[in-house]
Amino acid sequence: MATTQRPKVRMWRWRRNPLRRRIDVVEAWLVLGAWILAIVCVLPAGLATKAAVQHDLDRQRAERQQVTAVLVADAGDKPTVSQADGDLVWANARWTAPDGKTRTGLAKVRPDTPAGSRITVWTDQSGALAAEPVSPGEARFQSVLAGGLAGVIAGAIVIGVSYGARAGLDRRRMAQWDAEWERIDTRRGGRTG
Repeated sequence: MATTQRPKVRMWRWRRNPLRRRIDVVEAWLVLGAWILAIVCVLPAGLATKAAVQHDLDRQRAERQQVTAVLVADAGDKPTVSQADGDLVWANARWTAPDGKTRTGLAKVRPDTPAGSRITVWTDQSGALAAEPVSPGEARFQSVLAGGLAGVIAGAIVIGVSYGARAGLDRRRMAQWDAEWERIDTRRGGRTG
């Protein structure tokens, strides 16, 4: 069975032809505008997000400090912290905050660490326990990753909205075609054949 090769007419919405309608031109401009807007939005969204994440991670690294703490009680022997932390357990520890007050809280230590052992914990400016800040390399990686993701999401939102608008234009186009077929049908006395 022979197949018929249909010629592909590129950019037909931009050319003058008897089949082109106003709604086709609107759709062409919509698609062009959406792609330009998506390309223009990707870079600023990505750069702004990268800068914000980098600034936040740098601030955390500047505000957090290492403090030596002493275990108040013996650590247990069963790991209670997530697998990502290895085989660590929570244990009560005591440390001195920057304001000179003694504080206590739960810190991650190796199982069976005896009371009185010295451990290193991270605290924020107020002296409360905090997570260890990420290294400069990890901060750079996380900020670039967040910026790239934000750029992709910004572009996807613009393209998604344009596809939604195109779907609305398609519904309108189908309604126009239905109305025109109805008009042609009534001209022929109710018969289309």
